[in-house]
Formats: sequence, structure tokens, C-alpha cells
Amino acid sequence: MNSWDKRFQNLEYVYGEQPNTFIKDYADYLKNCPNLAAYAEGEGRNAVFLAAEGHTVTAFDYAQSGLEKTQQLAKRHDVIVETQLTDLLQDEIPVEIFDAAIMVFGHFHVEHQHDIFKRIIDSVKPGGLIMMELYSIYQLPYASGGPNQLEFLYDPIDVLSWCQSHKILHFFTGEQVRNEGILHTGLAHTIQFIIEKS
Repeated sequence: MNSWDKRFQNLEYVYGEQPNTFIKDYADYLKNCPNLAAYAEGEGRNAVFLAAEGHTVTAFDYAQSGLEKTQQLAKRHDVIVETQLTDLLQDEIPVEIFDAAIMVFGHFHVEHQHDIFKRIIDSVKPGGLIMMELYSIYQLPYASGGPNQLEFLYDPIDVLSWCQSHKILHFFTGEQVRNEGILHTGLAHTIQFIIEKS
């Protein structure tokens, strides 16, 4: 059992049951993307929301307990979400299968971040969309959520450089209020982007 498995063991949804505000507010971008992947999806709040919007959604996470809670949440909302137990650092993921992919606050060590980013982009068809919200390196003093280690946060300049070979539809970094369950509370410093794969 890994640390995320332990975190999701309890009955409470530690990041809440409502979708991330960025995903909810920008969901219209995905309207022509029927088949979606949700990476590092945790307890399934975003995957269930997008399934309820009419998308076919596959949620990837490496915490079995999180995927089980995803299925329970989907059942309560009367939608279907496929789940795959996946370690994004090691396991194979599909290539050019999805019309879009999302990841919300996927926490990876700085030495793996670009590789994870590339793998997620590779899973999307050319012309497909990738949407992410991440905690920036400026998040530490806010103490409102996310890792408390700098090396698990994202540098906005790095993220922008990774996006530049694709069409950038939206890019933002700065303060956002995030009240998501018990672990994301209050003012935060995030990075958001939506890109169209070249």
C-alpha cells in the first residue's frame, strides 16, 4: 500500500466530491472531446463530473482505494467511469487514444515532471486537448494545500516551455481560491493551462 492508498482509505473524500473549479469553469473547451482521460485522478471528483457532462472517461491513479471511491462516487451520480490502476512513472499508458486529458494537482518530483507531461500528451490524439491545474513553486508560503516540499511543485516557466510546441489556448499562473475537501483550503498559487496538441 502506498501513501496515497492510505490517504484515501477513510470514508471521507479528502479533496471533496465537487470538481476542481478550473475544470468546471473551462469544461466547455472539452465539448467536442467525447473520450477523456483523467490522470492522477485520486477519488474521482473530476472524472465523475465530466462523465455527467456526457464524456466517456477513464480515470488513472495508483491508489486502489482512490479508484474504489471513484466507482462509488460514479454510482451515486448514476454515471460510468472506467478506472485503471496505473503508476504514471512506470506503467504503460495508451498512446493517441484520447480526445483530451486532464490532470489536477498531480504531484510528481521535479525530475519526473516533464516525462509525465510528455506521456500524458502522447496519450492524446493530434488536435486533442490537455488541461491541467498544478500547484506552483510559489505555493509553499500559502500553506493551503499541495506538497510541502518545493521539489514536488511546478515552476511556471518550465510548464510554459513544455506547452510552447503546442497551441496554447489558456495559460495562467497566480492566486486562486481553492476549497476542495479538507486538504485544499483557501488562497493558493497555481498554474493552469489548456493546450491543443500539435
